Amino acid sequence: MNEFHRVRRLPPYVFEQVNRLKASARAAGADIIDLGMGNPDQPTPPHIVEKLVETVRREDTHGYSASRGIKGLRKAQAAYYERRFGVKLDPDTQVVATLGSKEGFANMAQAITAPGDVVLCPNPSYPIHAFGFLMAGGAIRALPAAPDEHYFRALEQAVLHSIPKPLAVVVCFPSNPTAEVADLDFYRDLISFARRNELIVLSDLAYSEIYFDGVPPPSVLQVPGAFEVAVEFTSMSKTFSMAGWRMGFAVGNERLIGALSRVKSYLDYGAFTPIQVAATAALNGPQECIAEMREVYHKRRDALVDSFARAGWDVPAPRASMFAWAPIPERFRALGSVEFSKLLIEKADLAVAPGIGFGEYGDGHVRIALVENEQRIRQAGRNLRRFLESADKTLHNVVPMAGARR
Repeated sequence: MNEFHRVRRLPPYVFEQVNRLKASARAAGADIIDLGMGNPDQPTPPHIVEKLVETVRREDTHGYSASRGIKGLRKAQAAYYERRFGVKLDPDTQVVATLGSKEGFANMAQAITAPGDVVLCPNPSYPIHAFGFLMAGGAIRALPAAPDEHYFRALEQAVLHSIPKPLAVVVCFPSNPTAEVADLDFYRDLISFARRNELIVLSDLAYSEIYFDGVPPPSVLQVPGAFEVAVEFTSMSKTFSMAGWRMGFAVGNERLIGALSRVKSYLDYGAFTPIQVAATAALNGPQECIAEMREVYHKRRDALVDSFARAGWDVPAPRASMFAWAPIPERFRALGSVEFSKLLIEKADLAVAPGIGFGEYGDGHVRIALVENEQRIRQAGRNLRRFLESADKTLHNVVPMAGARR
């Protein structure tokens, strides 16, 4: 039987090969240090959990909720944007609550995409950025993932040579998976270009609060004129360690927010009301927990970079996000990211995410998530060092290079 049309447009899930090997190794008793999936391991702050428990005990909170988000939650998100970015939002027309930013992107794609529409998307990038539009019947044209001088040259070429003219451009900074960070000058140039070329800008800002150089990442909506063309997606998953709660937001251009809200009204009744009330308490309540979370990730980043360098693998220190984007060591480069990731499970009891899962231009890298404590990360470094030091003797099909540092 033939696959359904939309399923046929999706490639095989490359992470599944690594996941199967990881599960098999664990079943055999291996202690796998899992730095693959970006699943926050820190607990949700107690005051948020307490508000959830308090609200869930109320008999009037168990019915259908509001698809766009309860009014108090939308007001709290608007207050966050004014406090954090100096951006004023109308909670009635410019804010919608989503079931995480991933669902928000997918539903926006459903709302705005006609068959054959071209969307410009970074490669490598978080999969929903491309596949949300592919599932909606659109076509993807790749852009560089870094906000450097090559980006706008590629953007100009994409607009000149795409038929039909592109509908939208997706940006994600701080980036998942590459951890790249953009500044306001980049967003000014992007908004200027989008307005001239009648492009929609869809910005993923899920990692806005995880940064390590003291400079908070900006919002595209801080740029004058951005509200004419842009919508931004945020998530509470990482900021408050609420990944399983599935709570995010889309904010910005009223027409686009209206289209997203209308599509959502046909697809869901919104998150469970107690979750929305607890999310409101998170946004309006004490914010010290965000700084504490950020410091935990900062220390883990430093432990990762230090311990992996000692093992003989130089991993660039990310300026933001909960990920490191690591070039595959030269001696293993020919294996590609899937086979190298499998090798790390088999020989170093270490799981990472193969870069090709984020686009074909990611195949020379792996993504390493900061989701284990510092002790476990340093143990991963020791495992890695043993593997690299013994690789010349045990792996005859890999080209040797200089040994690990001592």
